[in-house]
Amino acid sequence: MAISGGTFAAGIVVALALGMAFAAVWFRARAATAAAREAADSTRPIADTLARIETHIRDIEAQRQHMMGGIEQQLGALSKETVALSQALRVPNARGRWGELTLRRVAELAGMVPYCDFYEQQAGAGQRPDMLVRLPGGRTLAVDAKVPLAAYLDAEAATDAPSREAALTRHAQQVNRHVVQLSGREYWAQFQPAPEMVVLFLAGDHFLAAALERDPDLLDRALAKKILIATPMTFISVLKGVAYGWRQEKLAKNAEELRRIGAEFYDRLRAFAEVYADSGRHLARALESYNRSAGSWDARVLPSLRRMSELGAGGGQDPPQIPPVDGAVREPQGIGRRPETRLPEA
Repeated sequence: MAISGGTFAAGIVVALALGMAFAAVWFRARAATAAAREAADSTRPIADTLARIETHIRDIEAQRQHMMGGIEQQLGALSKETVALSQALRVPNARGRWGELTLRRVAELAGMVPYCDFYEQQAGAGQRPDMLVRLPGGRTLAVDAKVPLAAYLDAEAATDAPSREAALTRHAQQVNRHVVQLSGREYWAQFQPAPEMVVLFLAGDHFLAAALERDPDLLDRALAKKILIATPMTFISVLKGVAYGWRQEKLAKNAEELRRIGAEFYDRLRAFAEVYADSGRHLARALESYNRSAGSWDARVLPSLRRMSELGAGGGQDPPQIPPVDGAVREPQGIGRRPETRLPEA
């Protein structure tokens, strides 16, 4: 079957169009592949960096989980120890021992060492203060640290506000009651001489702050009953003042001792000067006797010796010359008695 020229030309045109279309699709796919490859190559460093960051974040999270586990264990142990301490402070003996240790530490910080300036665990007339501070002048100051803290511990353990408020109110009442009891003991009458005052020591500033928050007139009533409520900070100030008084008294004693030693040294120097002057007088008499004997030698003995030598008696040597000693012994000046002066008392 013969193909016409028009049909043949149309086939060629269609074939060329299809070839061009296929070529365009191929070039487009190749360009897209190259672009995708270039994009992948450009984003590979970012992907690697993100992968490293993700790995680092996983490590940090693992460490955080481990640390949180350790913190939880420590918090659990601390909670147990806190509960044990709270229960121990409810026991009077343990609470008193804790107060005594706090007192000793405060006294050490203030420079009032136990063997020098204060006493602990002293008993007298059936009552026992926790510490006796020795004051200059032979006086003593009693310190008591046996304040009940059960109500304050109840307030710290309370889970709601009303229970806490009620416990803090009881705490203020307990402190006020202990002030009244301590005033009735009158330690200043048992340890004479002593100032008419007793220190009520609270082992923490928060104990006093909680009591004053519920009872603002507590300090005034305590002072009226001759009770000084002190915390570690205020009691350190009191002990610092006492330590300063001790230093001043020691300085006064040293000054008096120096005055006594100076007076004694003056008397000894005066006695030495008298003996020294006496020895000078003896030396002057010895010098005078020597010169008289030298003169007697020259006037009486030496002429006779020369005459005997001229007559052939004795050896051929001339008798020695005895020269006189010139000069006088210097007499030291006397030490005049000055009026006695006293150092001012400190």
